[in-house]
Amino acid sequence: MTKPNIVKKHIATSFHNLSPELQEAVKAKYPLGFTDAMIRVDKPNGDFFYAVPYDTDEIAYMVKIDVKVDDNSHDDDDKDYYDDEIKGADDIQGDDDSSDASDASDDDVNI
Repeated sequence: MTKPNIVKKHIATSFHNLSPELQEAVKAKYPLGFTDAMIRVDKPNGDFFYAVPYDTDEIAYMVKIDVKVDDNSHDDDDKDYYDDEIKGADDIQGDDDSSDASDASDDDVNI
């Protein structure tokens, strides 16, 4: 026996527009969060949204998830994270007057 083809209704809706029971069911399906299951959906006008799939017996939902996109990343590129001049580097190298100390190493032993 073969299963009859059941045509499901497809609905794209916001998570907040779902009934409380459906919200809980979606949360139960994704207990670790939506990050790994999210799909980017591109609209014909060039906009997009992120959604997760959720199916019931009668309806296939694309549940829109509010995502905050970090659009300040180009501002971070302008920051100079690395200072070319290391403060205190001259102190670490030592003075040129102490040439006797630079000739001797810890391995040299006077007997």
